[in-house]
Amino acid sequence: MNALSSDERLPLYQRLRDELAQQVCGNHWKAGEAIPTEASLAAEYGLSIGTVRKAIDMLVGERILERQQGRGTFIRRAQFQDSLFRFFRFQNLQGERLVPQSRILSVKALPATPVVSYALQLAGGAEVIRLQRLRLLEGDPVLAEEIWLPRAPFEPILNLDLNQEGPLLYPIYEELCGQVIASADETLTAEPVDAEYAQWLGIEPASPVVVIERVARGYSGQPLEWRRSRGHARHFRYSVEIR
Repeated sequence: MNALSSDERLPLYQRLRDELAQQVCGNHWKAGEAIPTEASLAAEYGLSIGTVRKAIDMLVGERILERQQGRGTFIRRAQFQDSLFRFFRFQNLQGERLVPQSRILSVKALPATPVVSYALQLAGGAEVIRLQRLRLLEGDPVLAEEIWLPRAPFEPILNLDLNQEGPLLYPIYEELCGQVIASADETLTAEPVDAEYAQWLGIEPASPVVVIERVARGYSGQPLEWRRSRGHARHFRYSVEIR
């Protein structure tokens, strides 16, 4: 029988919640994988079903776990591609969504600037990895991205040809580096584009672009990625459902 290791002054359900969250953060289960049943966890930790259920309820409320009717409880895998379609109109003439292709323009290790250190909650001058990426639809550039990662957990990326790995980075983070993106905060702004990004996007310098800035976090809440995605205003849309 496993013992709970957190503060004994806390209620049992809180201690179990902390134990399970620690296991999720340590990749004991993979994103999308089912955790043991409530009965199994109750037996493993010597707790009542009600206590286990309350702990799981907390993790579901925090969007770390999700219940699937008739199947069990799973490590939640967030759908980050949805933000592209919330803010940009990427679709064909039939109205079908199209995921932009990916072209990595550069991958470099370098000291973090103060802005990057702040975004990733790193010590000043810490080593980071910068990716510069272009997203294309049918060969036409639609997004120019600058992506920053703390170097130590993402070191394997420096030895990989990312252009051979498909358009999505998060599966690479997970499979190659063991880093799972669990949540993200996004902000939306508009600005005139500088000369470098204007050239990438094939537009005039100072043209209006929409910028999605994202801080992506692991299950522990620690920032793992900071990115700025710039897209020409002609592709911009805003979509929200109000109930």
